Order: sequence, then C-alpha cells, then structure tokens
Amino acid sequence: MKNLIRLIDYSIDEIKEIFEIADNLSQEKYKDLLKGKTVVMFFPNSSIRTRVTFEKGIFLLGGQTILFPTETLDKKEDLQDVIGYLNNWADLVIVRHKDIGIIEKIASYSSVPVINAMTDINHPCEMLSDLYALSKIRDNLKSDKFLFCGTNGNIGQAWKEASEIVGFELEQCCGVGYEIDGIVSHHNIEEAIVGKDIICTDSLPSAALADFTRCQVTKQIMDMANEGAILNPCPPFYRGEEVSQDAIDSDYFVGYEFKKYLLQVQQAIMIYCLLE
Repeated sequence: MKNLIRLIDYSIDEIKEIFEIADNLSQEKYKDLLKGKTVVMFFPNSSIRTRVTFEKGIFLLGGQTILFPTETLDKKEDLQDVIGYLNNWADLVIVRHKDIGIIEKIASYSSVPVINAMTDINHPCEMLSDLYALSKIRDNLKSDKFLFCGTNGNIGQAWKEASEIVGFELEQCCGVGYEIDGIVSHHNIEEAIVGKDIICTDSLPSAALADFTRCQVTKQIMDMANEGAILNPCPPFYRGEEVSQDAIDSDYFVGYEFKKYLLQVQQAIMIYCLLE
C-alpha cells in the first residue's frame, strides 16, 4: 500500500512507474482493477477538473465512488474515529483539503491508500499530469528551462518539487514579496522570459493583481522566449490577469487537450497506490 501526499516523497523511478501504468491503460491491462471496490472522496463543491477526472477514472476501472464535501472532515468528531470506521468499507481515500496536516493525519490512521487531491501548499496529481503531458511533446525535460509566473502558493511549490525530482531548471516571475525560497526570482517578465522554454502560470488572488502588473504573459512576451517555447497556464486561468487573451489565442498555448492526461494519470496514481 502506498499514499500520495507530497510529490517530493516519490523518486524519479517511481514517477516513471506511474507513467508506464498510464501508458498501458489504453491496452486495458488494468481493466476492472477497482471492480467491487469503493473509493471515498472528500471534495469541495468548487472542484471541477480534478473531481471529474477522478470520478470518471474510478468508473472506468469498475469502482464505486462515495462523495462527501470537504467540510465533513472539519466537524467535531476526531479524525482517528472517522477513518477508523471508514477502514471497514473504503478501499481508497481521496482528499482535497486546504490543510495538508489533515491529509497526513488521515493517512496515519488509514489502512488503505490516501491520495492528496490538492492542498494550499501543493498539488501532486496536477503536477504529475503536467509532467506526463510535457513528456509527450518535449524531448528532454531536464534540458528545458522553466519559468513559473505566480505567487508562492500551491502550484509554485508543486513546480519547485517537480524541478527537484526531475532535475530541470526553474525560475520565477512575481511581484515583490511573493518569491519562492530556493529558486531565482525576477520581478519583470521581459527579463524573466529570456532563455525559457516552458512558461507556467497560476491565477492570482485579487489582492495581488496590483503587484503583478509587470509579470503578465502576453503573445509579445512569448515571442521573446526560446524558439519552440510553450505556454502552460494552470486552470482556472483568467485572461487579462496573469495571461493575456492573445497569449491564449496563440500557438504557444498548449491547449485544453494538454489536460486530457489528467484522467489517465490519476487512474495510474490510484493503480500504483493499490498495487502491492
């Protein structure tokens, strides 16, 4: 039994194993792996992409989902007791909660695998999906230079973890005061974009917009990146804020199909965690 709480807990070889499982899904190698099994999910109402792809992935593998709102975990009952009872019936637990400490507690009490579907400090499933998608269109991620445009939040921290595991070079463009510790930060997109291959963005809190006026990714800015550069904005993205309309309309944008791999990667994560 394995959990996925933090990406940094996985080695590059373990990530490659997950990707190999994702590659083999089309061959129906793992068909009905979840037949007769129940996956208990805790998701907020606002979740769309991660929840849809997990639920569909479970269905395609033959499993049953039981969904609770995340707030169910914030009641008075001790988590040890909540999970102690669920251990009788659940075969897998998937949790999206702002506090990673809650997910770590659940994992400590659980006798079945626990998967982190996003917290305020990381987003391992999304990151594994992006790395898998990039591996389909880039020859060698280690040789690509990445730029993350956004705050010191869960997506930025997730890209930092990914850079440490995979070994690619990562820098940040952000307003003053939003720097991620341990990576080079720029405060001007025209300076930051030079020499970059993969440009990643995250949506900005309303209170931070005024601090990021020199960090917006536009088509003109993308023209200054390396030849063959791509734009990978983390959804939800907002045209006119972290990215411009013309950048999204351009050939730099990897498009909506880039995220199609979220389905099979999350299936692969579940399979990997369940395999002995």
